Amino acid sequence: MTTSEKLAALRRTALFGELETAQLQALGERAIERRLARDEVLFIAGDEARGLFAIVEGSVRAFREGVDGREQVIHVERAGATVAELPVFDDQPYPSTVAAEEDTLVLFIDKRDVHRLCLEYPQIALAALKLLAGRLRKCAALVEALSLREVDQRLARWLLGEARARGSQTEAGLEVTLALTNQQIAARIGSVREVVSRALARLQQNELITVDGRRIRIPDEETLAVFADS
Repeated sequence: MTTSEKLAALRRTALFGELETAQLQALGERAIERRLARDEVLFIAGDEARGLFAIVEGSVRAFREGVDGREQVIHVERAGATVAELPVFDDQPYPSTVAAEEDTLVLFIDKRDVHRLCLEYPQIALAALKLLAGRLRKCAALVEALSLREVDQRLARWLLGEARARGSQTEAGLEVTLALTNQQIAARIGSVREVVSRALARLQQNELITVDGRRIRIPDEETLAVFADS
């Protein structure tokens, strides 16, 4: 990547987007480019955290792994986002493992550069607080879902989110083609593949969705939303 391409990528992030061009260019010159293949690990929970990463292309998932090897995905971030902000500010190791969801390009930003910019530009610190607050809300919602919701409800909520984010409206309802396998979906909602398969079947039997291979149709969004939150 050229410095100008790095500058453009950093400008798309919420964390660095309001920096002046000269500061962005200086940050871009020090940013280290790294390319990841699908499922390649960027860092492991417990590793020493030397900085954060800005996603230029592709997407990554942050997850924790149980003693049985099962993943629990905490959040997924795409191009324009940053990851690993928390350890930059608390000087602790990375709290989760992060791996590429697809072929991905990221930029590494040393935490010393982030600290310096926060002192010079308070808006970066405020942006970081907003990002971390959003992550905390997501974690709280995940804890609530895992502890208080049945798998069918968690799956319904996840399907609704995917359809609204990446689906299209048709005469028969909202449609989305799932890019993830049932195993990967299970990691998103805190379950296992077999249970997700049965939950999909039950949602279809209850006429909340229709399933055609990997294509999911939601005839009535409101009805599915009420079921997910009931």
